[in-house]
Amino acid sequence: MKNIRNFCIIAHIDHGKSTLADRLLEFTKTVTGKDLQAQVLDDMDLERERGITIKSHAIQMDYLYNGEKYTLNLIDTPGHVDFSYEVSRSIAACEGALLIVDASQGIQAQTISNLYMALENDLEIIPIINKIDLPGAMPEEVEDQIVDLLGCKAEDIIRASGKTGEGVIDILNAIVDRIKPPVGDPDAPLQCLIFDSVFNSFRGIIAYFKILNGTIKSGDNVKFVSTGKEYLADEIGILRLDMSPQKMLSAGNVGYIISGIKTSKEVKVGDTITHVSRPCEKAIEGFEEVKPMVFAGVYPIDTEDFEDLRSSMEKLQLNDASLTFQAESSLALGFGFRCGFLGMLHMEIIQERLDREFDMNVITTVPNVEYNVYTKKGEKIEVHNPSGLPDPTLIEKIEEPYIRASVITSTEYIGPIMSLCLGKRGELVRQDYISGNRVELIYDMPLGEIVFDFYDKLKSISKGYASFDYHPHGMRESKLVKLDVLLNGEAVDALSTLTHFDNAYTLGKRMCEKLKELIPRQQFDVAIQAAIGSKIIARETVKAVRKDVTAKCYGGDISRKRKLLEKQKKGKKRMKQIGTVEVPQKAFLEVLKLD
Repeated sequence: MKNIRNFCIIAHIDHGKSTLADRLLEFTKTVTGKDLQAQVLDDMDLERERGITIKSHAIQMDYLYNGEKYTLNLIDTPGHVDFSYEVSRSIAACEGALLIVDASQGIQAQTISNLYMALENDLEIIPIINKIDLPGAMPEEVEDQIVDLLGCKAEDIIRASGKTGEGVIDILNAIVDRIKPPVGDPDAPLQCLIFDSVFNSFRGIIAYFKILNGTIKSGDNVKFVSTGKEYLADEIGILRLDMSPQKMLSAGNVGYIISGIKTSKEVKVGDTITHVSRPCEKAIEGFEEVKPMVFAGVYPIDTEDFEDLRSSMEKLQLNDASLTFQAESSLALGFGFRCGFLGMLHMEIIQERLDREFDMNVITTVPNVEYNVYTKKGEKIEVHNPSGLPDPTLIEKIEEPYIRASVITSTEYIGPIMSLCLGKRGELVRQDYISGNRVELIYDMPLGEIVFDFYDKLKSISKGYASFDYHPHGMRESKLVKLDVLLNGEAVDALSTLTHFDNAYTLGKRMCEKLKELIPRQQFDVAIQAAIGSKIIARETVKAVRKDVTAKCYGGDISRKRKLLEKQKKGKKRMKQIGTVEVPQKAFLEVLKLD
């Protein structure tokens, strides 16, 4: 046990975590020959295409140091703010963390946020400056930033390059020297913390765990504490590039268990595994409950696929514990699910994974955040969906969630960033100068305003140099109204949104203009209206496609042409009464990205 080291890699997005992990695996000869490719641990196609890590990945390495063999358990973590929950779970399974900072970009918002998370869990931090081989590298400046942030000595910071492999030996030696071995008693009752799980169509559910106390053997009767279910440990083992079965694992190790579990509800991330014969007294303090930020309806295109969608969602939830969902129905779209996501990127990834991994075609409605509605009777209602809003005459007040946002940028972009935040109803709390020309702006903003396109706009006005991080900051009362979109007088509930009163008119007008471009022309006029309650605030009309019915009249009296046109007019009128307007899926998505 004293020769085990559990550590994770934390950093801002794109600072070279996965590349450095590749070098560590290559150097310890964990991965050799044909298996060695860029981003070894990123096993999802989606991760490779986008060049981002979505899931945490665990892998075990062996390292010889001073004639002794050490076992290193590495967990690579995502860098994007939407997947910070993955990071929190990985941190819970470690004793140390490699903090990686890009030598050309310096410390960014997510670096700080992940660092604080690691410090709260008392992890040993090993600071590393990566990408020192780049022409634009500024290792001295970045070193000063890290010393200011961590309060460590400059000689404790390791300079490395994931590309050339420079400094990798220093990192491995530092892991052995500085990170403490895991504490735990191999003879105590068994306590294993589940930090991840995946679904395998042949073997059922595979749970990944870290053993805090006790020893587990293959063939043991085990019990999951929170569900109370008992299973036989068919196979236990450690995670190399592929799973490697073992006869027994003891305290401090990270491994997997296969016990033939078929239903996904029986495995919860954060649960404790113990022995049936000698159970532990209490469960391990698990992770904090995940708090979804953005809610959207996910509906199958064919209503018959509803049950398939449910089972796909359950399998996804196994692998991504931050996804929450419950069944709901809509007039326009039939039966589906109200899902909770951590952000827009998370929602996009889930949509993509449903399509790729489970072949599910889905329609996603306009994302919303959660609101608290207080009625005049003194009741408090949580509303995730604008259609669930009570009648406006019964509403006393509406509260919306606020976030405390931190934007780190260079001083030349302060003006445009401030104007962007003000446009999103942000309130400046303070601004701090970090070092040289770098500033941290702290804002209180409504979550509903940053959901759609805030991050994209921030990146474009700062030429990619601003970094952004946020955490929930309570609820505040706001003057919100429900904005409906009507097509020929029929409300489309999938396009309803809750918005601030001041923005309602401009948003309604822009939505109508956008839909006019996106809805295909029909045989009759289509009226697109935006309304607040019964008051219409904007209107556009998609003109009818007219067939030339008079073409067959060559010459002749005008009354013959008139007769045909009148007949057409009556037909159009009837069509308008019974015709329905199909809104293409593209229109739903485009309306969201309104500038």
